[in-house]
Amino acid sequence: MKTGKKLAALCTRTTMLSIAALSAFTISAQAETPEIEAMIAAAKAEPPLQIYDSTGKITEMADAFAAKYGLQAVGTKVKATAQVEMLLREARAGNVQGDVSIISDAPSVVGEVLPVGAAISYLPPDMADKIPSQYQNPLVVVTTVNVWAYNAEQNETCPVTNIWELTEPKWRGHVAMQDPLGKTIYTDWFNQMESQADAAVAQAYADYFGKPLETDQASATKAWVKALAENGPLLGSSDSSAAEAVGSPGQTDAFMGMMSSAKFRDNAEGGLKLGLCSDMQPFLGFANAGVGVIAAGTDSPNAAKLFIRYVLTGEGIAPQAEDGKMSSNIEVGLPDSEPSGVGAFLERVLPYQISEAASDWDTRQDWQDFWRLSYKK
Repeated sequence: MKTGKKLAALCTRTTMLSIAALSAFTISAQAETPEIEAMIAAAKAEPPLQIYDSTGKITEMADAFAAKYGLQAVGTKVKATAQVEMLLREARAGNVQGDVSIISDAPSVVGEVLPVGAAISYLPPDMADKIPSQYQNPLVVVTTVNVWAYNAEQNETCPVTNIWELTEPKWRGHVAMQDPLGKTIYTDWFNQMESQADAAVAQAYADYFGKPLETDQASATKAWVKALAENGPLLGSSDSSAAEAVGSPGQTDAFMGMMSSAKFRDNAEGGLKLGLCSDMQPFLGFANAGVGVIAAGTDSPNAAKLFIRYVLTGEGIAPQAEDGKMSSNIEVGLPDSEPSGVGAFLERVLPYQISEAASDWDTRQDWQDFWRLSYKK
């Protein structure tokens, strides 16, 4: 048998065995039922759990989980792209090291990981009535909010209230954000905005310029993306660089920026002066989804299922909620101490529709090419 077929057969066999193992225990509708107790007991006989996420908070979450259930678990910060690569490589090799991944790249999970059986999406049965149906398959654990921000030391309120203003000469070279060629949640944002809210983007143009949008582009969203790219935004490789460009104290030159709401913690920890553009039209920002999956070949299936259930609770997601990351559990909200204040304006955030993840995946290269051809320094 050729190597490719051997690997395919191995992945298929591993997936079938893992599904059987993952189905060995179920969680009933009430907490701490005999089924859950059985799962905990079985988990204690399994190897230590290895958990990956793209936030350093996963270390704290894994430690709290281990302490709660008397298990061994290690949380490691790994970028989403690296997590996907690890899942695929380990599944092909039949040598699974990572057991649970929370991947902030839903399109890659939908387009690459799940179709080849490298991982399994698992929804705890007693959480089914708490997780909106659109977030159940694949399971969205958390959504991260990315927001427009300004320097609150320079301005009492956000100096911009409409995304089209950022395409004006005044803001040329003064909009800080991550490079869409390296940060795919930005191309996902473009695609989600076009599919969900193109009419709202067109209306924002009319509201700002006082006339209907006329464009040779295929959509209002493409017209805005092109105009923004042509206005030479300051591109970086991290939210931290965008936050520093916008929020550093003592500036005389104003910057606007798009970044994760988690960066607002740097107001207290790093002396930044970030302010939330809560009145920005048509949206103050966008959400992207963190999908929780279990490696198909895990040798700790019960511990993995137990962790997925744990992270869907308020206790489990608390370290990330402090940074403005929202649980998919409708019963879990953001704490009052969350630094950006975005919790009061969630209706003004463009939501992430997991149903569009396949489209995000299919059009990712197209959006990157569109940005590359449009961008001017």
